[in-house]
Amino acid sequence: MTGDPRLHNALRNLSQAGRVYVVLSTKGGVGKTTVAVLLALHASRRLKAGLMDADLTNPSTHILLGIDPSAVKYREEKGIEPYRINGLRYVTMAAYTGEKPLPLRGREAGEALRELLAIVKWGPLDILLIDTPPGVGDEHLDLLYSLKNIVRPLVVATPSVLSVRSVARLIQLLREAGYGWIGLVENMGSGVLQGEPLLQGADYLGYIPFTPGLEDCLRSRKEACVDPALLDTVVSRLLEA
Repeated sequence: MTGDPRLHNALRNLSQAGRVYVVLSTKGGVGKTTVAVLLALHASRRLKAGLMDADLTNPSTHILLGIDPSAVKYREEKGIEPYRINGLRYVTMAAYTGEKPLPLRGREAGEALRELLAIVKWGPLDILLIDTPPGVGDEHLDLLYSLKNIVRPLVVATPSVLSVRSVARLIQLLREAGYGWIGLVENMGSGVLQGEPLLQGADYLGYIPFTPGLEDCLRSRKEACVDPALLDTVVSRLLEA
């Protein structure tokens, strides 16, 4: 794996970002993609920020961004330059596939993701968020293990018992993989997961409250869909980690 030239190119491209976070969840329905988009947009208002949709089979960040994927065009010259959404640099496979599903199996998805990471020229960034499919599949593990020296895991959880228990297992897996730092964001909560004994292996960064109409607000590009102070807390801690 270490001799793969795609991996070396990916490391070179990602190394231009001050912080690179792989956004993870153990199950669907916890709002992982919403959190990734929300944090990326908020960060881009004062920082050089990037967002990559690494869900190659079913990308959805463009929906929350209110973008027609056919409008996403990349400049291609010895790689691709991210699409700009105001100050946010953005990459999604939906630019090529539109709304059609891309039928990739586990190993195929990992190979395709490695190809994409190898050719994206992010340029200097303060922070890059990589949204992933729900669960922990081959593509997640390939990304986490092969780029361990440069990426950091950011786990999204809700206050439900099912989410907490499954996230605790994910934290253990990441610890065993050698990750000394694991970030945790509580979504659709009120801060109740801070100090949760089962999640002590992660660094609690803050919470995003349940917000009716949040997806519609994001699609309309409004600036205050969630209390900016709460988002400032999370982003600041991501930059300090």
